[in-house]
Order: sequence, then structure tokens, then C-alpha cells
Amino acid sequence: MNEHKKALLKLPNQKNELELPIIEGTKGPSAIDVRSLYKHTGYFTYDPGFMSTASCDSSITYIDGEKGILQHRGYNIVDLAKKQDFMEVCHLLLYGSLPNPSEKDSFVNSIKHHTMVHEQLQFFFRGFPRHSHPMAIM
Repeated sequence: MNEHKKALLKLPNQKNELELPIIEGTKGPSAIDVRSLYKHTGYFTYDPGFMSTASCDSSITYIDGEKGILQHRGYNIVDLAKKQDFMEVCHLLLYGSLPNPSEKDSFVNSIKHHTMVHEQLQFFFRGFPRHSHPMAIM
């Protein structure tokens, strides 16, 4: 029997409790799914700095800021930075595993053959000041 855990929320001036699903993470703590909160109660959540908010479900990245953990596909980011090059990490993120030498050669060649930037994108990027922050452009 697949039993789904629920959290019960009782708010002032509300007659009924709201059932909110509990989501089990692959790592780290469980999360309460509050997507239906506003629809059913008219309330938002308040979490300055998103210190206790999971923004998405990811099989690629795991972050625990308090413990200083950042992992991609189960590999510690410090180990990846020390032992793998950029293209190996790209392969890991895209395909879920570090490449063997043959896979790496094929992957690098594929990337090299697909590096042309469409002219319209070049015009788009030229519309930003030279020293614009990359995150602002994105």
C-alpha cells in the first residue's frame, strides 16, 4: 500500500484544516508542498532568502547550504573541480555519468561542430552594454 504523508495546517479564522502533501527528498529533509496554499486559504508563505524553501525537484543538483554541500549527480563539486575538466562535467550534467575517454572525444567533437551562434542571437547580445552582468542578460 502506497501511503502518502500529509501535513495538516490550521489557520486562524478558517474552519477546516488544509492537507498539504509531504514530499520525500532523495537526500536531505522532506518538504511540505505548499502550491495549493494560496488557492485554498488566500495566504502566501514568507521565507526571506529562501532559507527553508526547496525551489524544484532535481535529479541533477543537491544543495545543503548550511553544511556547505553542493553535488552534481552525486559528485561533490570540489572533487569535480579538482579532478574533471569542464567538458567532462558538462557530459555528467547532460547524460548522468562521467565520460570514458572514447565518450569524451565524441562529446567534445559534437560540441565543436555545434558552436555556431545564430546571427539573431548575436544581435540580441549586442543590445546589452559591454559590461552587463551575465545574470542580468539571462
